[in-house]
Amino acid sequence: MDPVDIVARHADRVTHVEHLEARDAVFADWPAWVDPEVQDMYAADGITHLWGHQVEAANLAHSGQHVVIATGTASGKSFAYQAPALTALATGRTGSPLRGFRAPTVMYLSPTKALAADQLLGLAGAKGLMRGATVDGDNSREERAWARDHANYILTNPDTLHHTMLPAHARWSRFFGGLHYVVIDECHHYRGVFGAHLAQIIRRLRRIAAHYGAEPTFILASATIAHPEVSAGRITGLDVRAVTEDASPHGPSTIALWEPPLLAGTDSSGLGETQTPIRRSATTEAGEILTDLVVGGIRTLVFVRSRRGAESVSLGAQRRLGEVDPDLVSRVATYRGGYLPEDRRELERQLRSGELLGLASTNALELGIDIAGLDAVISVGYPGTRAALQQQFGRAGRSGQSALGVMVARDDPLDTYLVHHPEALLDAPVEATVFDPDNPYVLGPHLAAAAQELPLTASDFDLFGPRAEAGVQALTDAGWLRKRPAGWFWTKRERASNLADIRSSGGSPVQIVDAATGRLIGTVDASSADSTVHQGAVYVHQGDSFLVDEYDLEHGVAAVHRDDPDYSTTARSLTEISIAEAERTQVWGDAGMTFGSVEVAHQVMSYLKRRNRSGEVLGEEHLDLPSRSLQTKAVWWTLSPEAVAEALDQADVPGAAHAAEHAAIGMLPLLATCDRWDIGGVSTAMHPDTGTLTVFVYDGYPGGAGFAERGYDLAARWLQVTRDAIKSCECSGGCPSCVHSPKCGNGNEPLDKAAAITLLDALLRQSPR
Repeated sequence: MDPVDIVARHADRVTHVEHLEARDAVFADWPAWVDPEVQDMYAADGITHLWGHQVEAANLAHSGQHVVIATGTASGKSFAYQAPALTALATGRTGSPLRGFRAPTVMYLSPTKALAADQLLGLAGAKGLMRGATVDGDNSREERAWARDHANYILTNPDTLHHTMLPAHARWSRFFGGLHYVVIDECHHYRGVFGAHLAQIIRRLRRIAAHYGAEPTFILASATIAHPEVSAGRITGLDVRAVTEDASPHGPSTIALWEPPLLAGTDSSGLGETQTPIRRSATTEAGEILTDLVVGGIRTLVFVRSRRGAESVSLGAQRRLGEVDPDLVSRVATYRGGYLPEDRRELERQLRSGELLGLASTNALELGIDIAGLDAVISVGYPGTRAALQQQFGRAGRSGQSALGVMVARDDPLDTYLVHHPEALLDAPVEATVFDPDNPYVLGPHLAAAAQELPLTASDFDLFGPRAEAGVQALTDAGWLRKRPAGWFWTKRERASNLADIRSSGGSPVQIVDAATGRLIGTVDASSADSTVHQGAVYVHQGDSFLVDEYDLEHGVAAVHRDDPDYSTTARSLTEISIAEAERTQVWGDAGMTFGSVEVAHQVMSYLKRRNRSGEVLGEEHLDLPSRSLQTKAVWWTLSPEAVAEALDQADVPGAAHAAEHAAIGMLPLLATCDRWDIGGVSTAMHPDTGTLTVFVYDGYPGGAGFAERGYDLAARWLQVTRDAIKSCECSGGCPSCVHSPKCGNGNEPLDKAAAITLLDALLRQSPR
């Protein structure tokens, strides 16, 4: 079966098809400096010719120039760092590049443990050249000790570097003292607050390496992004050269944009039919596409945004395969975060070996794990950036065969807009990553961690950025640091590294435990635990349903029991916002656009039980959970009371503002490197801090992440595409494709589609064009 056949069979659901032609390779000679054993290693793997961008980047790194290589998926970026790194290690055995009697070492950083493990597996042929080891949370004590004492090529992640290696740098002095290269793979993944945290971790790494006499060269690898040298410079704090001209060959590929069909809608109360149209679930649609491809023997990877969605796709495909060919049921599985390490490794092995034909995955597999032989990729919903979509589609066709990439639109304003405006998705340039290394909520904890590692001195301020001196003074005033002749010292007994939540998970993960056996089933991020594992919640894990008996906030444990309820649960919440400081303002006649600091209070108040098949609401249960406070950045817009009264009836104002807020949140990812789950919003007919109609969109991270500021900078364009997306939706009164939100804490009430268009027209009337 040709995977493209499925596109032709479902032409009524495909809004756009694009065929990409094959591309010829541009070859370059092997660099003379590559060690013969390294070249032999590549030859043993069948790599005898190099592409131009590989050689250009490797030459820069070998010369000591910090470099970022930003080319397409499967373009051989790993050669750019492996060849100089392995050559340094090979030459180091003879003693020529020794630094202060220390043999050279290499550090490889990846966003995930799975990618680091995959990289080490790919270096199996280099065992005679290197002593490699992964250092992460899955290590035994003996493995960690061996790596510390013997490894010269360590593969790790920002979390382990931050929490383990840097705080205990004296024990790793052999490794840090010889540090020759630092590789930062998949660096486009570091955006928002995570990117800011990594930037400060890298500054701490540079400081520790210098303390032991090393000054490593940084090699960064990225998917195709705009201005990669700027992003890489922000990460490292150094001048970085970019290599962006992709000289690798590419097989032919087909991209299809897919919109699920409309169904007859049922109102949320379950009291009967309504005229509001709803679309078939994107996960259901993806499950059917996966079924067809697996039946045809097409190895397929499905990317889904949520854990529950990945489980749903896998279960749906398994159920349908059971009706067609029961032998195929076991060849489809789910891969997501929260699985235990041994479960993850086994799934990766089965996918590589071909035992699995279909895998539904969260972004745990989105990064550059090298799994050859995939024929098709299905992306359930827009992944937030054009670069991320390219990265996902690039997983297919790595062996040179033709490939298929399908994006199935969710019932979401941005997805709907993109499948009907393919030029905005496929013809527009890729985005630049957005993050602020000087975010004070990020900088402060890392200054504290740096002071615990080595006393801070005034000479460190330039390294940590323009806000470092003020940050050190604030920590000193608070009693966390103490000034002494040798510098600023950490004063507490606690580990300073624990102050920084680098992945903004909201704290330690909540453990999900089987109440009957005590078995650890999985984990969930602390930031989402209140809404997903509250008492009474239905939790799905590897196709099995569990009911939460008890949610222990103090100890971070949710006790569950196996059950099979005929309903799902959805949390409802209340969000309030107050303005702390207006930092930038634009005036558009009667409208105002402002960026500044806000405080957000969020509390999960109750949950709804919905019947699985019909969506009927069976009841609402109240919860007693604490309010969570967040100091962050926001963009907000206002319209004068006179302009509001002229445009709208007073009764329509709340629904207009609420609908405009939802649609704006849904459309911001088109302009900023975020998704709607990175941001939040609040709308009100009259906010006490402004005295008029106000709509807020805020970053969902302490101190901000740069997304709201990007919205402010592109406000007129952002609100115009928001207005156009609502207007072009074929529904009459509002639906999930335009103004409904899947994360609305008010159950999507009130919403007024027509009034939202009128409100946005009034806002944009005097906007800059």
